Amino acid sequence: MPESPEQATEHYLRSGEHDAHFRAWPGNDFLARVHCGEAALRAALIAAVHTRTRHLAFPEAVTNLDIVAFTRGKVAPMVHGLFPACEQAAVLSLLERSVILLTPATIDALLQNTHGLATAWDLANLYLAGLGADLLAEDAPGLLGLSEGTTCYLSAASFDAPDRFEDFVVHEAAHIFHNCKRETIGLRGTRTRE
Repeated sequence: MPESPEQATEHYLRSGEHDAHFRAWPGNDFLARVHCGEAALRAALIAAVHTRTRHLAFPEAVTNLDIVAFTRGKVAPMVHGLFPACEQAAVLSLLERSVILLTPATIDALLQNTHGLATAWDLANLYLAGLGADLLAEDAPGLLGLSEGTTCYLSAASFDAPDRFEDFVVHEAAHIFHNCKRETIGLRGTRTRE
């Protein structure tokens, strides 16, 4: 017996998993079911995040942070050490725009528009963990950062690292080097470097 939309929603919120065919959702064809199901799951995810964070304050230390300037300052030493001078400007330009801080002002749009429901679920848990809120599932990973493609997502808690070597901005930005090819950021491709 197929599950109901309510059961499918509850399963998604508890696990981050969903039926890729959206069989529980109404619609005259596959695309109609996908559209209806994905919209409902994203709306439920946003509502669940709001419920868990309703009475929590976002840390003031990062509320007005200029994330582009902050990121540039953090990753510049790494870029200067790893790339020749002629490539540094292109790499810095990419990295300074690649970091997104999950805040009350950004979370809804990110959950609504990010590619993939699994990534949206991970971002919701990343945001919740950063605020010390209950995660969507007991076994949800307690992440401080997440990278996908050329985008790095950071929670508010990633700025609280007590050890000077625990730099999550640099850590997540470094993932970009293996998440994309050199040509993606305007660098010349070579046979020995990607």
